[in-house]
Amino acid sequence: MQYKLFYVSMVFVCLSFFILPETSAQINDRVFKTSHRIDSEKKGELRINFDNINFFKNNEYDSDFLKGYTLPGFWTQFKLTYQPLEIVKIEAGVHLLRFWGARKYPNFAYQDISTWKGDQFQKGFHALPYLMAQVKLSKHFSMVFGNIYGGANHNLIEPLYNPELNLIADPETGLQLWYHSKVLDADAWINWESFIFNLDTHQEAFTTGLSSRIKYNKKDATVHFYTPFQILIQHRGGEIDTLTTSSVQTFMNGAFGIGVLWNINKGKLKNVNMEVDAADYYQQSGELWPSDNGSGIYARVSANIADFKVKTSYWWCNDFISMLGNPFYGSVSTSKDYVTFKNPQILHVGVEYSRTLGKNCSLGIDLDIYQHLSTTINTLEGAFSKKPSTSFSAGAYLRLNTSLLIKEL
Repeated sequence: MQYKLFYVSMVFVCLSFFILPETSAQINDRVFKTSHRIDSEKKGELRINFDNINFFKNNEYDSDFLKGYTLPGFWTQFKLTYQPLEIVKIEAGVHLLRFWGARKYPNFAYQDISTWKGDQFQKGFHALPYLMAQVKLSKHFSMVFGNIYGGANHNLIEPLYNPELNLIADPETGLQLWYHSKVLDADAWINWESFIFNLDTHQEAFTTGLSSRIKYNKKDATVHFYTPFQILIQHRGGEIDTLTTSSVQTFMNGAFGIGVLWNINKGKLKNVNMEVDAADYYQQSGELWPSDNGSGIYARVSANIADFKVKTSYWWCNDFISMLGNPFYGSVSTSKDYVTFKNPQILHVGVEYSRTLGKNCSLGIDLDIYQHLSTTINTLEGAFSKKPSTSFSAGAYLRLNTSLLIKEL
């Protein structure tokens, strides 16, 4: 049955090449990303902003890797925005997360940053304050303080960052540096996830990252070549950490590759993108994970055809562990204790539909199918052969982002 579903999905993806309406796109760009442009014409304007993503995502997963679950809900940000200067923007407000059917939410960072969990609860919503200060220092360089442009804006590959975190993770907070030029795009940031006071009983935790792309020619050239370089470092501990047994933990993920974008722009077919990345994992300190280093290969091809993006990829790894990526791209089970996989491989096919409904509204729908190839499962009882299996994921998303001018100051 699983193989039939897999091959049916392949036929569906292939047919989508021929049945699509006009224009180009993908969910990351149209739905998940947030523009970090400062509009100099809005100097002196005080605005109220409403930003919201409504989502319904269902995951039917192979439980040896990850248990399946459903995410029905939304997040909303209400913010006041003010630009005192042409190059400075300030936003202040609140971030609210709601899962339909949930009435209270534990107070901890909604991202797997550490083993401790909060013992206090919020009722109604998971609520956080929102404050961002952004300054554009030059044509190419910007700085962001407080809440930063995270998630899809980092342009990380899926083995390093799970797109689902755009829905459920807390807004990233800390410091961010942006640089954009003809030859280099670079995004460097630190996301401070857990602050500790003296004699505190939990760990300090933060993640720092760099996502860059070297561009060998213009992006709109007929054939555009580029090299992506990405690195994530997560640290848990702190000099005033009161935990003493294996308390300091530092993990690293990285990726380096080569890519080509073929801008075809004929009829419905807009472009084809091919990229191959070598991924790496390193546990510099701590004993949280069973292996201290690992590696992987990620090869992918995608095509933007009208409002659809058709994509396929292949993944192989050896002792690789992803900190923030989809757990499928790792050698450790997140649903079963003391279970690891020997050189797991995944074939993935998917299709996305995204459409801009208006200036402030966009819609996204996606379907992803993961074919896990045969591998060996290592457990405390011994090693066992695992037959091929199939996992599915499907979601629908609606992004609303609008602002209203209150007055000019």
